[in-house]
Amino acid sequence: MKTIVVGGAGFVGSHLAEALLAAGDEVTVIDNLLTGRENNIRAMLGNPNFCFVRRDAISPLTESELAEWGDSDRLYYLASPAAPDDYYTYPIETLLVNSVGTYNFLRLAEASGARFLLTSTSEAYGDPMVHPQVESYWGNVNPVGPRSCYDEGKRFAEAMTTTFVREGKADARVVRIFNTYGPRMKINDGRVVPNFIYQSLKGEPLTIYGDGSYTRSFCYVSDLVRGLRTVMEGAPELCSGEVYNLGNPDEYTIKQFAVEIMNACGVDLAINYEPTRPDDPTRRKPDITKVQTRLGWQPMVSLEAGLGETIQWFRDHL
Repeated sequence: MKTIVVGGAGFVGSHLAEALLAAGDEVTVIDNLLTGRENNIRAMLGNPNFCFVRRDAISPLTESELAEWGDSDRLYYLASPAAPDDYYTYPIETLLVNSVGTYNFLRLAEASGARFLLTSTSEAYGDPMVHPQVESYWGNVNPVGPRSCYDEGKRFAEAMTTTFVREGKADARVVRIFNTYGPRMKINDGRVVPNFIYQSLKGEPLTIYGDGSYTRSFCYVSDLVRGLRTVMEGAPELCSGEVYNLGNPDEYTIKQFAVEIMNACGVDLAINYEPTRPDDPTRRKPDITKVQTRLGWQPMVSLEAGLGETIQWFRDHL
């Protein structure tokens, strides 16, 4: 199987590329390293079945690239900043990679006949008025707020992807990823897991935005990667043009999760409460009934086990 992973030097993308290599695929990672890191893929660089191409997904595909990648079988599109600090820093790039970039690689999927998977986000639901969030819910998103570059960028990417399916141009499917954690997350990148672990290991007070009552659900990266591959390999009649939630439905308040992190790190620290960030969703929990019943996927890694692996990685890399 010849597989392309766009955004494969990022946190999730690099784990996905590793899993595909281990399964025997020939893997090409395309990444401009805006937020991805070469360190994430360094161990794969010597593998004869692995190729890294540094390029921007926004740039139009050349005739030579269309020819070179024209025999691809699978195309995973993960090319977008995903951490708040990243998409706040690169809002225009975030909008373009989710619009122009998605279009460019859907065209490649159309030309090559490759099956296409778009990684979208639970942020497509905004600050939800339906709980837990089910795929049929259209969301409650501020289209002009500071997070809109990511929220609306992903919603546009979903529209582009499903339009290609309706037009008969591609066999494509969409996954909405809920909070995912694990080794290779960027340290102190604005997401709750690395922030709390970093502060705990440094012995600093943990920072909570708001009163700590907001909720999140946390999925370990190996479960997510298995889910991405499950949806990609699902039969067209079950998956083409469909949207699937992937995440762990176990729900924690941010304050509860801070205690979990401190316990796992063996510390007892103060908590600093800061003003709520604009448009920060108050509740987040996936309804995964659809992927469970249709494709048989569900998370398997416990929070205790996942945090243990993640905290050890942070200890090694701080």
